[in-house]
Amino acid sequence: MRTATPTAPPEWVLQIMSEIDTLSFGDGFAHMTDDTEMHFGTAHVVGVEAIKAFFVKIDEPLNITHEVLEFWTAPDGVCLLRGEATMAKKTEPENVVRAPFMHIFYLDDEDPMHIKTLRITAGPLQTEAVM
Repeated sequence: MRTATPTAPPEWVLQIMSEIDTLSFGDGFAHMTDDTEMHFGTAHVVGVEAIKAFFVKIDEPLNITHEVLEFWTAPDGVCLLRGEATMAKKTEPENVVRAPFMHIFYLDDEDPMHIKTLRITAGPLQTEAVM
């Protein structure tokens, strides 16, 4: 049984959230590599450049803000993040939708400053409001 410890999110996690919001990638996404795997719902994306492109594709039409609500660390390089995204289509900014999300970061065993795998779940979501 793993036990997770609540803690303040590290700066790199907050940077990743900000970079997803702005689609301006930098120090946060530098924690991903060409081997990083991301599972977002049913999507499986490999490599930092492909992960960036994925976020551009789904978030570019939106005004979006990710808020980190809770963060935990667990043994063996596992980090858990719970948050809420506030979003609206750029063409319909008055139609705001909020969606809970969860990110699970599996850090690289040999270099814990790099993300080996990222698993993301989001929702429930009123998809017709933002898609």
